[in-house]
Amino acid sequence: MTDLDTKTTVRSHPSTGQAPPSWGWLRWAWRNLTSMRTAVVLLALLALAAIPGSLFPQRNVASDPAAVINYTRDNPRISPWLDRMGMFDVYASPWFAAIYVLLLISMTGCVLPRSRRLWQSVRSDPPPAPRNLARLEGHRTWETTREPAEVIAAAVAYLRSNGFRVVATGKEVRAERGYLREVGNLAFHLSLLVFLVGIAAGKLVGFEGRVAVAEGGTFANDVSQYDAFSPSAWTDVDNLEPVSFSLEQFDVSYQTSGPNMGQPTEFAAMLAYRAGGGEEQTITVEPNHPLDVNETKFFLTGNGYAPVVTVRDGRGQVVSTGPVLFLPLDTDNASEGVIKVPDAQPTQLAFEGLFLPTAAVGPQGPYSMFPDALDPQLVLTAYTGDLGLGDGVPQSVFTLDKDQLNQVRRNGQPITQALSVGETMKLPGGQGTLTFDRVSRFANFQIAHDPGKEITLVAAVVLLVGLTTSLVIRRRRLWVRVRGAEGGESRIEVARYSLTRREPPRDEIEELVTALGGAAPSPAPSKESSA
Repeated sequence: MTDLDTKTTVRSHPSTGQAPPSWGWLRWAWRNLTSMRTAVVLLALLALAAIPGSLFPQRNVASDPAAVINYTRDNPRISPWLDRMGMFDVYASPWFAAIYVLLLISMTGCVLPRSRRLWQSVRSDPPPAPRNLARLEGHRTWETTREPAEVIAAAVAYLRSNGFRVVATGKEVRAERGYLREVGNLAFHLSLLVFLVGIAAGKLVGFEGRVAVAEGGTFANDVSQYDAFSPSAWTDVDNLEPVSFSLEQFDVSYQTSGPNMGQPTEFAAMLAYRAGGGEEQTITVEPNHPLDVNETKFFLTGNGYAPVVTVRDGRGQVVSTGPVLFLPLDTDNASEGVIKVPDAQPTQLAFEGLFLPTAAVGPQGPYSMFPDALDPQLVLTAYTGDLGLGDGVPQSVFTLDKDQLNQVRRNGQPITQALSVGETMKLPGGQGTLTFDRVSRFANFQIAHDPGKEITLVAAVVLLVGLTTSLVIRRRRLWVRVRGAEGGESRIEVARYSLTRREPPRDEIEELVTALGGAAPSPAPSKESSA
């Protein structure tokens, strides 16, 4: 036969100028992305990516809101590069989010098919016995005159009474126990996926914020009211939970003796709050007992002093009155702060200095010797000039731009004065006065809305329970086979197969043999008798 004799059928395809698309590489990428090995690698990579969050200060941390500012000031060369790489916002950085999203996709593609197989395993019946039971552990065989049906019924009754799932045929009993291990495996895998989804949900629609409120002050849950506000990608900032409160009173107690003298023993904020259109209610907020309104939680994270002052300008008019927040510097609550008076005439006024709850003077100057307000004093320096508030550049209420300010002097010396409660600082030339009226406190609140937190907590508990169950439960299979033998007797075989690394109960086979009328194994001869 020649090539000309060969009939070849060729299908013609319309010429499109392009090769048909091939999805092989996409299937390959998906298989590798959703493999357990890739999930473990991504999980380890996520743990490594989280390390910079512990090494470098993070923005919007309630316990130390000025941490990044101080680090930048102390490390001016490396800080801009760290900021560009997102080291001060590790958990909100694009590279951290990319690893997390890949891990979530990988876990979803890995866990769901595995969960389906585990569910099928949980519902499956024990498989038929292998052809050669003698190769399995605990194999026992003996002959009996009992009827095969009687032996089968006895085996079924015994195994079911001991918690086995049993399937019986005319000559064989299949039994399996420990299905709860697969239930634990199933719970572990699904809860791990729910755990990751819960964290992602909180990061996508939740938010965190921080605000300091002085006694008598109020707060409304609006973006403009926050000192710091960090929304997530899908946070609806225009529809935050309608909550408002006022800080009625702040109480704090300190240890007055012993090695921990000066440490706070308790502190609590008494709030009058209103949620939505409801009636006003009162609540005491403590560090571990936040105000919770529809998953928007107000945590009490710190406190400080807010001395109440009254400032009069050169005309004698009251241009500023009320509490001013001073930030604590040490454990004895020595605090620094700034008082800005932009409405003063004929020139703007500013005051900068320290608040000392229990004032004392040492070799290095004034300091506080105890955190409670036993002898409070304000140590202030005055400035006049332009505060720079009208140039459009935002300023912190805790810092003072001195570029266009002049320090007030008397006889050529800068004025620094320590004021007790009720005392007044008078500026020379009738430029104004400042009166220290009384001592007030402020409370720091961290506000968080994390709708996935409860889901994450439940998933974490189920995850631990499922993992413990899968490690503790021992899954194994037992088979009983009855065959005819010579002389009208029946041959019975019993064997077991363990599906876990943990050793099954040692006496399980022997108890089954005894229940079926078999003889117990003869004890092994001792060395002394054999000798």
